[in-house]
Amino acid sequence: MTSGSEVVHGYPHLTTVRSALAALHKRLSYDGVHSYAPSVFPADVAFSDQDDLHLGTQRVARALVQHLRLPDARMIVSFREMEHAASVELAAGPEYFIELNDRFRTHRGDIGAALAHEITHVLLHRLGLAFAGTRDNEILTDTVTTYLGAGWLLLDAFREDGASSQKLGYLTPEEFGYVLAKRAIAFGEDPAPWFTSAQAYTAYTKGLAQARRDGQQPPLTAAGWAGRRKYAKERRYAQENGSRTAHGSSSASYAFEGGGRDTLRVSFPCPTCQQRIRVPVSGRVRARCALCRTILECDT
Repeated sequence: MTSGSEVVHGYPHLTTVRSALAALHKRLSYDGVHSYAPSVFPADVAFSDQDDLHLGTQRVARALVQHLRLPDARMIVSFREMEHAASVELAAGPEYFIELNDRFRTHRGDIGAALAHEITHVLLHRLGLAFAGTRDNEILTDTVTTYLGAGWLLLDAFREDGASSQKLGYLTPEEFGYVLAKRAIAFGEDPAPWFTSAQAYTAYTKGLAQARRDGQQPPLTAAGWAGRRKYAKERRYAQENGSRTAHGSSSASYAFEGGGRDTLRVSFPCPTCQQRIRVPVSGRVRARCALCRTILECDT
């Protein structure tokens, strides 16, 4: 939890976020991921200052447990002074103990955001899905929370002005926006009306632009002129010299593989799930991602 200190912006964790998206799709499959549509509704997690603190917290926790498809998990929530926003005790269940920072006693509108992250920890624990290291595992948790429809609460908790700031989670606001935009594109949702924070909406629009750029990279036909020109130059080099040097000379996400002109293939990340796709270098190709079923128009 960042409160009153400078908020980091941009995309410093983007590589890990993309790995998390791929890991989630591999673990749940297409049908499993799409069972989390639609997102949790704002009315189900709304919390006003007039609501009873403990009854309201349990109500929001139940709504998030139901949304994240943990029907037999019971969350027991308490408040105490602590450095972080919240913590959860992971065990075999069915009871899980969540502690929230005392700050949320007077910032009740953000309780849903803190609970969403901690309850996703429970989901990942049950799925057996984890990354090595605390930092990467927390990024995985933020990413999964957002992509499965509860993380817009974390982004909406972001506020920043000249005098103060607040942010929950390990992702930057723009990275939250990026993952939320990935979900919006894949699920046909528009989360914009849910934001109560103007800064959160701005971060979402920036993340949406970044997410759209993923679908505009070579060898996809939506790639821009400059990208297509660079791709053609590196393809020609790979055809003449082999893929070994061509890949090393490029900062792009695609890579050439194989031998000469007749056996050359190009690999690139699926813009939806980040699974790498390999297709022959043979002109116009329609590829289908086996993991998320996205149809991709390519010009290889």
